[in-house]
Amino acid sequence: MIDASHHPFKENLEITKRVVDYAHARGVSVESELGSIGGQEEHVIAETLYADPNECLEMVQKTKIDCLAPALGSVHGPYKGEPKLGFDEMDHINKLVGVPLVLHGGSGIPDFQIQMAIERGTAKINVNTEIQQEWTKIVRETLANNDKVYDPRKIIGPGMKGIRKVVNEKCRVFGCIGKAA
Repeated sequence: MIDASHHPFKENLEITKRVVDYAHARGVSVESELGSIGGQEEHVIAETLYADPNECLEMVQKTKIDCLAPALGSVHGPYKGEPKLGFDEMDHINKLVGVPLVLHGGSGIPDFQIQMAIERGTAKINVNTEIQQEWTKIVRETLANNDKVYDPRKIIGPGMKGIRKVVNEKCRVFGCIGKAA
């Protein structure tokens, strides 16, 4: 995954093209982010702006990326209020570009909206925030409920079970159970 979305479009395109050329020569697929996906990630705060469909097409055609993560209303990190994904824009971009779409900032998006995104060409959904939140919640509960625990395995282990629970549920929602080749 190359994220040069914080650069102006032409520079993003040039950086992405170099990465694609390098990766494809080694049999590695490349995902690229385009537009400004809002929210907070690694202390970078951004406003949500929808990706321009013409820039999406140009990015795919000129770089030969394998999948595209266009900004369509999702945010990195926790949502403040209800997510407002651009489903019409998503559908339009999907039909235009001919590569699978990726939804960054998928944590906290209601299941019915995830289903709508999948129906509009989204093939990969990032939900890392949701996974981290579940792990952190369980580890904090473990420590709060047992002030004598010191073995990292007994602290981290329950958190790992929480991760498995979230991942299994997301696989069910995404409809990907039993589809790995």
